[in-house]
Amino acid sequence: MAREAQVSRTFVQLVDSLVEGFDVIDLLTVLTDGCVELLDAGAAGILLADANGQLRVMAASDERASLLELFQLQNDHGPCLDCVRTGKPVLQQDLASDDRWPRFSAESVKAGFLSVCAVPMRLREDVLGALNLFLHQPGGVTDADLSLAQAMADVASIAMVQDEVIRRSEVRAGQLQHALNSRVAIEQAKGMLSERRQLGMDEAFERLRSAARRTNRTLTSLAEDLVSGRLQLDDIAAWLPPRGSEERLQPD
Repeated sequence: MAREAQVSRTFVQLVDSLVEGFDVIDLLTVLTDGCVELLDAGAAGILLADANGQLRVMAASDERASLLELFQLQNDHGPCLDCVRTGKPVLQQDLASDDRWPRFSAESVKAGFLSVCAVPMRLREDVLGALNLFLHQPGGVTDADLSLAQAMADVASIAMVQDEVIRRSEVRAGQLQHALNSRVAIEQAKGMLSERRQLGMDEAFERLRSAARRTNRTLTSLAEDLVSGRLQLDDIAAWLPPRGSEERLQPD
């Protein structure tokens, strides 16, 4: 698919999330997947602040990105944290020679990522979090790709704050707390499916997304029903394609 068509498809998917009832975690997953596809990133992750201002991992294109985001939070240093604190993009073209975040850089290189770019997720001057791009090659992103990453992050940020809670003029923190609660439920459901079906965490997540799409449900509602016991894993077995037969979900 031509790059222009890929860009259009990704933005249409993000803008479609402005409709009532969108699933915030699915939106953020579309964003991370789109960054990997469009910006030649090896992986992507998103940190958002909760109601208490604590940063949380809200989405990641794979487990490597999720672990690197967690590593930044645990060590209180890294490009995504600097991005949130300054509200400005943060780039490092060669992590192998970086001395700003020595522990993070060592972990990133060990995971196969040699450069990194973080862009803020914001509403005007209000920084909600940051989008982190991990790249296999040194050199970082081009100016054009940096602009595209920021535009995608901006659209996703607008979609989040246009949720019904925000449109009723309630506090922004409540929406981000809802996003955090959604992420917790999805992680629990992913772990249940991974353990019961002997799947990797990435595959378990993709299969949950597939089940939600096939039944026209939000990812969060499906996960919450599984965690609460309203649904059993056997109940959704018929909605899942045979193991190994599905491809990674593409935006509608």
